[in-house]
Amino acid sequence: MSRLEHYFSTDWASMTSQDWAGLIITVVVFFGMLITFAMALRPSKRKELEEEKYKILKDD
Repeated sequence: MSRLEHYFSTDWASMTSQDWAGLIITVVVFFGMLITFAMALRPSKRKELEEEKYKILKDD
């Protein structure tokens, strides 16, 4: 096993419940953010996003 493989290896059997909870939360948040960004930045919403571009600079 190379040093790089040894560095990234995981002993799945010795993971505690807190390790599993952290792993699951991290994966769920990652995919949630991926889906959110894909929905927000899809091409069909381009016009709506362009209208909101300078909203913070407007003095209403």
